[in-house]
Amino acid sequence: MSGQARGLNNFISDLRNSKSQEEESNRIEVELAKIRKKFNPGDRKLAADGSNPALSSYQRKKYIWKLVYIHVLGYEVDFGHAEVLTLVRSKKYAEKTVGYVALSLLLRGSDPVMGSIVDTIRADLVTAPAQGKKKKKADVKNDAVQCLALCSLANISGLELIQAMHLQVRQVLATPESSEQVKKKSALCLLRLTRTSPNLISGREFAPHLAKLLQDQHLGVLTSVMSLLNGLASQHVADYESLIPHVVHILGVLVIKKQCAREYLYYRTPSPWLQIKLLKFLQMYPNAVEGHDIGMDASGYVSQLINVVSKILMETDVSDSINKSNADHAILFEAVQLIVAWGTTCPVTLREGAMQLLGKFISVREPNIRYLGLMTMAKLAQIEGSVEGAKKHQATVLVSLKDADISVRRRALDLLFVICDTDNAERVVDELVAHLVVADASIREEMVLKIAILAEKYATDLRWYVDTILKLISIAGDYVSDSIWHRVVQIVTNHPQGDLQGYAAATLFLAVSPHRCHETTVCVAAYVLGEFGFLIAERAGMSGEEQFHVLHQHWFNVGTSTKSILISTYAKLANLYEECRPLVAPVFARSKNSSDVEVQQRCAEYSSMREAFSPEAVEDLLREMPPFEDKRRSALEMRLLEKEGENSAAVTKASTLSEVEQQRAMQSVQMLSNPPIEEEMEPIEEQEEEAEKDNEDQYDPPRQQLRDAPQAGDEVDSQPSPRSPAQALGPGHDEVNQDGGANGRQINGSVNGSVKPASVGIPKELVPAMRKAFSNLCTSPSGVLFENSLLQVGVKHEYVGAQGRISIFFGNLHNTPLHNFKVKVDQPEHLRTQLQGTQDLLDDGESGTTGCTVAVKTQAKLLMLVEVTSPFDDVPSIRITFETEEGERHDYPLRLPIVATCFMEPVNLDPGAFMQRWKSLEGPDRECQEVMRLPPNSNGIDEAYMDRVRGIIVEGLKFGKCQGVDPTPWTVSGAATFRTGAKDTNGNNINVGCLVRVEANPQANAFRVTTRTLHPLCSRAVKNVSLVSIKLAA
Repeated sequence: MSGQARGLNNFISDLRNSKSQEEESNRIEVELAKIRKKFNPGDRKLAADGSNPALSSYQRKKYIWKLVYIHVLGYEVDFGHAEVLTLVRSKKYAEKTVGYVALSLLLRGSDPVMGSIVDTIRADLVTAPAQGKKKKKADVKNDAVQCLALCSLANISGLELIQAMHLQVRQVLATPESSEQVKKKSALCLLRLTRTSPNLISGREFAPHLAKLLQDQHLGVLTSVMSLLNGLASQHVADYESLIPHVVHILGVLVIKKQCAREYLYYRTPSPWLQIKLLKFLQMYPNAVEGHDIGMDASGYVSQLINVVSKILMETDVSDSINKSNADHAILFEAVQLIVAWGTTCPVTLREGAMQLLGKFISVREPNIRYLGLMTMAKLAQIEGSVEGAKKHQATVLVSLKDADISVRRRALDLLFVICDTDNAERVVDELVAHLVVADASIREEMVLKIAILAEKYATDLRWYVDTILKLISIAGDYVSDSIWHRVVQIVTNHPQGDLQGYAAATLFLAVSPHRCHETTVCVAAYVLGEFGFLIAERAGMSGEEQFHVLHQHWFNVGTSTKSILISTYAKLANLYEECRPLVAPVFARSKNSSDVEVQQRCAEYSSMREAFSPEAVEDLLREMPPFEDKRRSALEMRLLEKEGENSAAVTKASTLSEVEQQRAMQSVQMLSNPPIEEEMEPIEEQEEEAEKDNEDQYDPPRQQLRDAPQAGDEVDSQPSPRSPAQALGPGHDEVNQDGGANGRQINGSVNGSVKPASVGIPKELVPAMRKAFSNLCTSPSGVLFENSLLQVGVKHEYVGAQGRISIFFGNLHNTPLHNFKVKVDQPEHLRTQLQGTQDLLDDGESGTTGCTVAVKTQAKLLMLVEVTSPFDDVPSIRITFETEEGERHDYPLRLPIVATCFMEPVNLDPGAFMQRWKSLEGPDRECQEVMRLPPNSNGIDEAYMDRVRGIIVEGLKFGKCQGVDPTPWTVSGAATFRTGAKDTNGNNINVGCLVRVEANPQANAFRVTTRTLHPLCSRAVKNVSLVSIKLAA
């Protein structure tokens, strides 16, 4: 600068007149160099604090103001701190003002020089205020100095500075002699300090001081104190609950009595900012009115609070003045938020009144009021019993869904999402789908997500859910995220009951039949047809070959990720249908050289799979995918949470179980809690002996009947007699031919004398081998279940949690084909079963079923996918029927080795935890115990035998090792969890904890097996399987 006359204003003018950023930077660099030289001339001695004593007051202030302005422009200023501190220490008010402003902007709390200014700030804070009502001019300056110190302290907020000064700030705030201006500044300063250091103030000690401050008559002080109180209460809510009566009293003065200084009236509304802060504080205490009798409240503040909220609701209306309307509605919406916070404890009249008032506001023209009305109504509708009131305004909300303002449309969508329930779900979803056609791109993705969640949440028929998602894809396929169609696949896969899977396969087959359809439709159809296309393969025009052609027409129009899904589907179609293999092979051959690594790898592996592995291994590799794990929150809910946050009304609605979901969960819980009443189950060995005896009795009729019956060469048919419960749980055979009886045929008398071919059952000599095979399969993954000269039945089964996959192979060992080969599978209530087998293998009970033909040296295959829903102690059965070339009919009833221990997951417990749970499961309904003696001709019980028993418990029965629990080598203990697919009310799987202990007595040549579980059927089932397995280990 040429001289002092130009001053600060001229410097600012020079910067404003700069024609470029570079010119401005050069001008600032020149000025900074000049100021630095003034502060440190080099030829003069500096003061002890580093300042230049030669500078006049005017020069020091001018240069500091320039540094402040340069800093405000965004340039770095890293010098001049000593001059700033000199101004702060000055006794002159003009210099101190400049110093505190520069101190707030140029310095930080962590700067080393801040330690030298603490005493000065402390001295300015504790400046003695004037006594009495009248103040001198100097006292006014003292107040200003205190305010400057408080503002600077709040802006700097260094931890060391806070620890050193917070007591002085509290003292200034609590001192009655402090002026209103100082109290306001100190309250806001203390709020800033507590935000930096949350544990600075003890709520229980400071609450009485706040109570005195809340009795101040100055509304400005009350407003600042309420800001501090809200900040403190948000950190430690319980410490400030005692201040509710004071807050309610202030609200009553403002709302009911209308007592307010003129300067705090805003368009005839008494201090709206203070009212909002008061209501926000009360929202932190949702239980404030709970347990109080409003009409007989002793303290009176609850009744007064209800009157205040009622008056706000009744007197608030739309005003012609925008400013007054904004202020009134701000108070109103905070009052409604208070009602929302109270929830069901709020009086019903208040909730109904708030809902009616909001219904009026969502229909006004002002978009801001409409926005707030929709948002607040969505929160209010979440309270139990309030959704019916919100549903009355459904038509108005649908109109808002077409508003020009995108924010209003979003809030309308949220409200529709919240008020949707089982009664109006289809209508709301249909309205949203219809509006999706004309909706703009900015809201389409959000609409698609919420429609998908609603359709799943309230679908009483999951077929409607599938149809709705397909509509979404056809209307707005580009906005249907992968998580949505993944969820469709998950639901279809996890619900094998009913005809959902077949319906989904047929519907998607038709959806991809046109040459033009969205790629997402192709993804869903490819997956579903690959998994469940066999369910519709017998329908006209939907064979495996047709499924391939329908899917492959889209091959050249889809991306690589979709091609990967198609390739897997082609491999599964080729595995199921012989006619698809020549169609799939060229596709794999061409795609082996694809530029996409994933497509190339899949084609190469699938095409070489049959050469590298056995047919059984290929069958395993290309089997159906297991059911998906049901998580507490689906991927759609997680996506909604990411988009809108935890506090969103839509997120709260999505995470709450609907009535439909609760009914599904309750049905599973009831099935688990109230199992079918069954007769007391005997040990497996006793059942087998009794069943064998029953069978012998059944096929050893009285002599009179034999005399009256036809002779050995005759063939007579009759209805079989009903089986007893013991036979139903028998040794794996229902019919045993008596020696020499009717040439090995089953002969029964017929009432009407009609004659049909007799059925050949299972010979008695095969029964012991069948028992052993069945028992071995209960603890081994594969083996032969039954074998004679005609047929071999092999089983391979594996389980994960509550789900299992059982493959059954029927091999023809005869030298001629087996005709009319049929299998009928028992489907008990405790198992959800899905069956897939060779064409015409399954016997559906219809008279027209002819069965299949098993050629010589070939197999028929049956695949069972099961999910257990409740504890059980019996096993499912199958009945195999076929005819030989000679016309001889065979009927073999067998048991499947699907026992309760198949669904166990091991649990490893330390000795303390095991014994604690063991003791907690005492009781006749939880414990099951039995002693088993080994045959006299056995080799006795030794350590090798105990090692085999330990292997059976751990590997066969899937119980976890409990190290340190067994005191001797003659004891084996284990723990496991019985998994089920049933859900509780929270959507979690219901499981049963199981403990087992096997104790050997070598001297008595006996074992004692004790099981303890929460369910008697589990206890009996584990005990029975354990006894049989231990006996076989001898």
